[in-house]
Amino acid sequence: MAGDAPIEARPPGGKTFFGHPRALSTLFLTEMWERFSFYGMRAILVLYLTAAVADDGLGIRESTANAVYGTYNAMVYLMALPGGWVADRLLGARRSVLWGGVVIAAGHYVMAIPTGWSVFAGMTLIVLGTGLLKPNISTMVGDLYDRDSPRRDAGFSIFYMGINLGAFIAPLITGFLGEKINWHLGFGAAAVGMTFGVLQYVLGQRNLGDAGARPADPLLGADRRRALNRIGLVTLAVVVVVAILALLGLFTVNTVVNLLTLVTVLVAVGYFARILTDREISATERSRMKAYTWLFVFAAAFWLIYDQAGSVLNIFAADRTDRDVLGFTFPASWLQSVNPILIIIGAPLAAWLWLKLGHRVSTPMKFAVGLILNGLSFVLMAAAAQAAVGGGLVSPWWLVAVYAIQVAGELSLSPVGLSATTKLAPVKYASQMMGLWFLASAVGDAIGGQVARLAETWAEPTYFLTFGLASVVLGLAAVMFARHIRTLMAGIH
Repeated sequence: MAGDAPIEARPPGGKTFFGHPRALSTLFLTEMWERFSFYGMRAILVLYLTAAVADDGLGIRESTANAVYGTYNAMVYLMALPGGWVADRLLGARRSVLWGGVVIAAGHYVMAIPTGWSVFAGMTLIVLGTGLLKPNISTMVGDLYDRDSPRRDAGFSIFYMGINLGAFIAPLITGFLGEKINWHLGFGAAAVGMTFGVLQYVLGQRNLGDAGARPADPLLGADRRRALNRIGLVTLAVVVVVAILALLGLFTVNTVVNLLTLVTVLVAVGYFARILTDREISATERSRMKAYTWLFVFAAAFWLIYDQAGSVLNIFAADRTDRDVLGFTFPASWLQSVNPILIIIGAPLAAWLWLKLGHRVSTPMKFAVGLILNGLSFVLMAAAAQAAVGGGLVSPWWLVAVYAIQVAGELSLSPVGLSATTKLAPVKYASQMMGLWFLASAVGDAIGGQVARLAETWAEPTYFLTFGLASVVLGLAAVMFARHIRTLMAGIH
């Protein structure tokens, strides 16, 4: 019946992982290595794109590189929507995760090829593979718990710690190899990490029981053939559009970035319209989706600022900070490890806090706190930029403090948002709803990539202060609407 909680997949045996189902360890380690590859490459991407050709970079303008970075992140998360559909209707979550990992590894190996074209070809493969892996592994985590269990948020927080363990280690390795030796060697290290992730997943599948073993709503017979034909036609249409743009001389980086940004926003609008007008979902599920619309907007605004860590803040680290320690200038990308190590420290505390508070603090209030803290981090960043006016180098501790505030905001919003998505999802859209959660990141990153272009033309203090204050104001508005949103959630906390 629509609106009922799905049957839980229970792994065999009585072993646990930090008091949670043993299957969480397999998913934890798979996600850890996938995030190692993702954040390892991402830590050096903008630095490689903007590095001079004489330094083996591509010599792209900072504004364009920031937009490329934002659009790449957006596409990674946008593809979570078709990835969720593939799991729901064709492969099941378990096989989708496996094939996604294989394609991601292939993309990183392509980026390791020392040619200019390899970075864009590799990113395309990574986008496709992550779309299969990312939403479906999170859905499998949700399958391990009752829909409204207080332990659910704690489980997702532990899973989130695995994400950030990989994200912490990765920049230290890829950053040193990329910035100090060769960019493509850094990309190659990310490829090796994803290979470890695939092998670990294959070996650990025995822990998963029935989790993700079958599609939630499989396509059979003629329906399956029609779906595969449509996929083929869409693929052909994309190839034709690219060919036409190339023939007209319009297939440029900026054209592609702008087009993909527009597509991302339109997909989000269209997807919400489709679910909210679906007559097969119940009135209760529709009400919950209306609540989710608000959470989606808040999350997109959060990621718009937060994910500039790898672009605008990364360039600030390279050009405006004093990174000399005892005669050794450490790579700018090493500062990308600050955020995840703080999350590793904070995630268990957040898991304990949400379990302790139970349902006393609602999901909308947690989102509001995340937005306010995120905004305050950019207000502090404005002070750091002001200290660097005139060409002076500032202490990297400014960035450490900024990331610390952002981490507190992320732990209030992101793992809670993952959990809320699985709780508010209509049964018909189980895996696809997880894709919708990642679409919030896509929208935020796509718009954020365009916004980040302004960092090259605006005064840096003005840039950071403007968007920091905007996030604080939005967070305060979220506080005012929290009660209304909670009512729409119809009994889900």
